[in-house]
Amino acid sequence: MRHVIALDVGGTGMKAALVGPDGALLHRALRPTGREHGPEAVTEAVLRFAEDLRVHGEREFGEPAAAAGVGVPGVVDAGTGSVAYSANLGWRDVPLRSLLSERLGGVPVALGHDMRAGGLAEGRLGAGRGVDRFLYLALGTGISAAICIDGRIEAGAHGSAGEIGHVVVRPGGPACGCGGRGCLESLASASAVAREWAAACGDPGATAEDAARAVEAGDPRARRVWDGAVSALADGLLVCITLLDPRALIVGGGLAGAGETLFAPLRAALAERVVFQTLPTVLPAALGDNAGSLGAGLLAWDLLPDGAASTGAASTEAAASVASATGPAVSVEAAAR
Repeated sequence: MRHVIALDVGGTGMKAALVGPDGALLHRALRPTGREHGPEAVTEAVLRFAEDLRVHGEREFGEPAAAAGVGVPGVVDAGTGSVAYSANLGWRDVPLRSLLSERLGGVPVALGHDMRAGGLAEGRLGAGRGVDRFLYLALGTGISAAICIDGRIEAGAHGSAGEIGHVVVRPGGPACGCGGRGCLESLASASAVAREWAAACGDPGATAEDAARAVEAGDPRARRVWDGAVSALADGLLVCITLLDPRALIVGGGLAGAGETLFAPLRAALAERVVFQTLPTVLPAALGDNAGSLGAGLLAWDLLPDGAASTGAASTEAAASVASATGPAVSVEAAAR
C-alpha cells in the first residue's frame, strides 16, 4: 500500500504516523524528543525515528514510503528546507529536509511549521472542511495560530505568520518566554492557567485541567483565574478578527479539552467585544493530537505528482480513519518487535 512518513516534532515529544492516500491514518507512534541531550541529539532522534518508520512501513505495507513530511516549531524556511531557529528544540540553521531525505534513501521530504501543518489537516480533514477562511488556534503550553485562506496556509513573508501568542494584550503584564511582557501566551495558555490556578489554590502541582474542573464545580477562585484567561484570549482574538475577518475560529490544544467550559464564555466575550466586525463561528478542533502528524503527511503527499492529498479534498474513509485513529499510539520500538 502506498504511504508516506509523517513526523510532528515537539519540544518534549514526537508524534508520528504513516499516512495513506487521502490522509488515511495507517499507523501512529510516539517517542521522546530528547531535548535534554542537546540539539544534535534531537536531530539524530528525529532522523532515527523516521528511519524506523520507514522500516515498519516496508514490512507492514510491502513497499517503501513514497515521501516524508515533518512539522517543527520555530522559524521554518520551507524554500531551503531548513529550520532557521527553534527555541523548543535548540536548533539554529538545521538543514532538516536534506538530512531526512538522505537518511530515507533519497525520497522527497516536505518541511513545514507544526502549527501550519495542523491547520492544513484541520482544513482538509477536520473542523475546517468546506470553510474558505479560518484561523486555527492551539491553546497548549504556548499559543500559536495558522491562517487558512482558500485551502492554503499563509506562512507570511518571513515564515512567522500566526504568532498570536506574542501579541501584547496586557502591556507591562507577566513576562513571556519571548522576552516581552503581557503577551497573550503568558496570560491565556494552558501553562499560564496552570500557573495562576496553582498560586490561587496553593497546590504547586495544579494543572489547567484541574482549574477547569474547579470552575465546573463552582469554585470562585477558579472562576476568577478562568475568566481572566478568557478575557485576555478574547482581546487577542479580537485583533485577529479585525485584521483577518475569518469565517471561523477553530480552537484546539489542551485548554480546548475543557469543552463548553471554555467555549461558552469565549463566545460570549467575543460577542461583547465586536463593534463593526462580523463575529466568526467558534468551533472546537476535530483532530486533536493527530492534527500535526496528519498535516505533515498531507504535505508529503502534496510533493507527489499523483498525490491523492494534492486536490485538497479529503475522502470519507480518511475522515473515518481519523476518528478511529487505529487505537492508542504505540512506540516504533514496540511495533518493530
